[in-house]
This record gives sequence, C-alpha cells and structure tokens, in this order.
Amino acid sequence: MSERAKAAAAADEGPEIVEAADAPEIEGEREISSTELKAIAEALIFVAEDPINAKTIADVLKVDQASVSQAIESLVDEYAERPGGLQLREIAGGWQIGTRAEHHEHVRAYLKSKPSAKLSLASLETLAVIAYKQPVTVPEILEIRGVQSPSAIKTLLDKRLIVAKGRKETVGRPMMYGTSKEFLLQFGLKDLSELPSVEDFQDLAGGTGE
Repeated sequence: MSERAKAAAAADEGPEIVEAADAPEIEGEREISSTELKAIAEALIFVAEDPINAKTIADVLKVDQASVSQAIESLVDEYAERPGGLQLREIAGGWQIGTRAEHHEHVRAYLKSKPSAKLSLASLETLAVIAYKQPVTVPEILEIRGVQSPSAIKTLLDKRLIVAKGRKETVGRPMMYGTSKEFLLQFGLKDLSELPSVEDFQDLAGGTGE
C-alpha cells in the first residue's frame, strides 16, 4: 500500500481515542511547593473561626499531614522572629493567629472601650472556682463562694464555657462541672496548664460577652 493510501486509511479510522487513564489529574492532586504550602496554611489559619489543626489543612489541600505540620512550625518560627504584634499559637488542639501577650493590656483597654455585655460578678467568680477546682459540684462551689450559684451555673452552661463532667460518687450523687473547649477558645489557652493567676483572671474574663 502506498504512503498516500496509508494516510487515507488512517483518516477514515478517525482520531485516536485517549483512554481515561491517560487524562491529566484533576485539580487538587498537583504538588504544592513548601513556600506555597506555608502561605496557604497561614491563610487558612487566619480565616478559620476556630483553631484549625494540621490534619484539617492536609485534608483540604490533599497533601500529607507531616508537610503541613512542618509548614506550620516554620510559620511559628517566622512569627516569633518578626517584631510584630501577632503570634501563631496552638490553642485547644489547633492553631490560631492572635495578639502577643505583651500587648494584651492595650488590647483589653480597646475591647473594654467597646459596648458589650460582660459576665456578671457572680458568673465570673463561679467560673473561676470551676476553672481552678474542677471537676467541682454546686455544693462545693457554694462552700467556696459562700452564696448560691444556680443562675451563674446556667449562664455559664448557656455560654458553653462549662460542661457537665459526670456525677460525684457521694451522697445524692451531685453533678460535677468543668471548663469546656469553648472556655479554652475564649481565653486563648492551649490547655488548662496555661491558666493565668487568680489575680489576672478577672481582667481576662472581662472581655467575654454575656
């Protein structure tokens, strides 16, 4: 068969069909450079309403969690080295961008200047007792404060600052209470080991809305 005949026969057979397996990968499977990954992780941490962890970021980007953790650690170092007012901190099992501790006095002064409802003194005292003595029962709170705290307990439960921690194995089996993850979020704490001194607690609690 002549070359011209071969060409005509090939044209009659139509264009070559590309198998699906040979098609390019869909978006989301591409490789992400370490520089880009760090920038994306920072953006996600910034826009997230709650602290976001490395696994969540890895799932969103379809990359391995170890790479995300490394990118975050690099970001933590960068924030620590730059003389800015923000820092990247691990809070309640995730990461969040917040203000530096040395600027909290000025930040609190600004927040106090804004009109907002705050915890009542009774709720604040009750929360302090629960935070430092948890798990604790209502009778134990009464013994420490010297006054009843039913409305304060309800307020703190409504705000999700405290949660029930089971019943105490004693007469009447009273309910025990402790602080919640929301408490850690509101006060910017990694865990309960970062609780401030009792003297500083009232200033920190002043910014929580009622």
